Amino acid sequence: MTNVALVALACGLIIGLGALGACLGIGLMGGKFIEAAARQPELMDKLQTKMFLLAGLIDAAFLIGVGVAMMFAFANPFAA
Repeated sequence: MTNVALVALACGLIIGLGALGACLGIGLMGGKFIEAAARQPELMDKLQTKMFLLAGLIDAAFLIGVGVAMMFAFANPFAA
């Protein structure tokens, strides 16, 4: 395989695995939020604020991975 093909494969893995991890993380967090809100409804406002903050951080980590993959795709330092 050529370097370009390997970089394309790496970019696909970075984006794909990052998206999978972000989706699983936000899904699990949302489920735990619903469980906690059902158990103690008086804490729902505090829990909701923390859930949205964490959802943004999880999404930001995925978008950083997308940025790195795009950098490798369009400004490939490994190309001959």
